Amino acid sequence: MPAEELYGLLERVGSDVIERRGIRGWASLRDDIPVSPGAGLPRFRTIRSVRFASVSEVEAALRAESYLPDRGLATAVCLALAMRRPLLLEGEPGVGKTEVAKTLARVLDAELVRLQCYEGIDAAQALYEWDYSRQLLYGRTLEHRDQVADLYGPEFLVERPLLRAIRAGSSAVLLVDELDRSDDEFEAFLLEVLSDFSVTVPELGRIAADEPPAVVVTSNRTRELHDALKRRCLYHWIEFPDLDREVEIIRVRAPHVSERLARSVASAVERLRGLELVKPPGPAEAIDWAQALAVLGLDSVEADGHRETLGWAVKNREDLRTAEAALASAADE
Repeated sequence: MPAEELYGLLERVGSDVIERRGIRGWASLRDDIPVSPGAGLPRFRTIRSVRFASVSEVEAALRAESYLPDRGLATAVCLALAMRRPLLLEGEPGVGKTEVAKTLARVLDAELVRLQCYEGIDAAQALYEWDYSRQLLYGRTLEHRDQVADLYGPEFLVERPLLRAIRAGSSAVLLVDELDRSDDEFEAFLLEVLSDFSVTVPELGRIAADEPPAVVVTSNRTRELHDALKRRCLYHWIEFPDLDREVEIIRVRAPHVSERLARSVASAVERLRGLELVKPPGPAEAIDWAQALAVLGLDSVEADGHRETLGWAVKNREDLRTAEAALASAADE
């Protein structure tokens, strides 16, 4: 079949496909059974729901994977899993919002499906697309026009994160990262998907999750999210850790860093957060700074050479000057 003619058929065939195929078999797609011969859809393993008897169990499970939550965060994770509601995490950059989803996927032995949001993201980039190049190659092998409906089989459907998470169901943890970077239209679309964990592909029908995946949504508050989305989610704000917990976090994430160096870095970072910085350093920056000092063989922030590594903790030129002056003043006291 000539390519030009095939392009035209691909444009016109949508409604015809629904008539020919009906909605048959999309329960079978959800159950990972090919709709047509040779579809070859991957089979998702079913994961038995992990149930935690208490908040303490959640806290222990996260700690076992080197994530040290406070009691409030452990409670939020426990309730989100028990009530099967999305968990919306906000907080300053670097406090560990994204890491919650990564750690939860390890705890649940589930697949991490990450949707990274950005300005201009749309439903097609988050949900699914058709693999037109494969459709064209396959179309050239067709002998009869009535086989064109096969071009819209599941084997030509390219899953994007949301569709993959819906199909995976309880065997996945869906991370919607930095939702505040997207626009209002995408946020409204996401709210609809999260309401019933189902989508409709016009050429194929409705796809729904038998059991919803665990969902973690993060935001750095570059803009305010809409109340409708917040009502759908369990909300938690992640605070900066206190001194002792930050020392523990540094030691867990960077075991080669000494106790003395970890405490020195944590104290300096706590001091920096008290300044009027554009971007106060988070635990992620504290870990990086401690590792940099350890590589140089330094055992404290006050040692010679710490200024050359301050860029691991402070990421703004004006902040850097303010931080240098504050640390120099503290060293002179």
